[in-house]
Amino acid sequence: MLFRQLFEPQSSTYTYLIGCEQTREAALIDPVVEMLDRDLEELEALGLTLRLTVETHIHADHVTGASRLRERTGCKCALPEKSGAAHADVPIREGEAIRIGTLELNPLYTPGHTDDHHCYLVDEGAVGRVFTGDALLIDGCGRTDFQNGDSATLYRSVHDKLFSLPADTLVYPGHDYQQRRVSSVGQERDRNPRLGGGKSVDEFTAIMAALNLPRPKKMDVAVPANRQCGQLS
Repeated sequence: MLFRQLFEPQSSTYTYLIGCEQTREAALIDPVVEMLDRDLEELEALGLTLRLTVETHIHADHVTGASRLRERTGCKCALPEKSGAAHADVPIREGEAIRIGTLELNPLYTPGHTDDHHCYLVDEGAVGRVFTGDALLIDGCGRTDFQNGDSATLYRSVHDKLFSLPADTLVYPGHDYQQRRVSSVGQERDRNPRLGGGKSVDEFTAIMAALNLPRPKKMDVAVPANRQCGQLS
């Protein structure tokens, strides 16, 4: 598997490029519209053809590059079916693997940050990788106070779907604000200050209720655009 972790500094978003070495087909998980040229250059440098863009959820902090990438490359846009997004080509459902050449992305429905959130598990090689979007971050998690988010639901999603994976599964988050790049299921299960270390659902709910976070700056633009695969009116 060919793999790149790419960073967009304004929203501290990670985009993930996954490529099949046999077929040279590729997917981009959570592309950001401002980074279109970077992503295309990376694909060209690796000799890959973009087949899919894949979203973990409807983002509130950035506009996806999915629609622009489709215009430029002819790729298809895959979004969680539960998002109800317009102009999507491929509906994502848990239990239905997304194929990229010989590779498989296995969707895990993990609501709580938003009601449509999915993570993606790749079992390729000796150690699995899970792309956790905003459901599970390094030493943290996404907020739960808008887009039908719910703290108790997120707690169950993480504990039932992510913390049940093998401890050495690599965790690749949708964001990091301290320049960290990767963690593991075992580390987050043991040490995550919000969700790990045996914390109860009531403790987690209290932590999330006390965050008092500001509204995302791009939310009023990003959410409507992302409900149309990033098409800006």
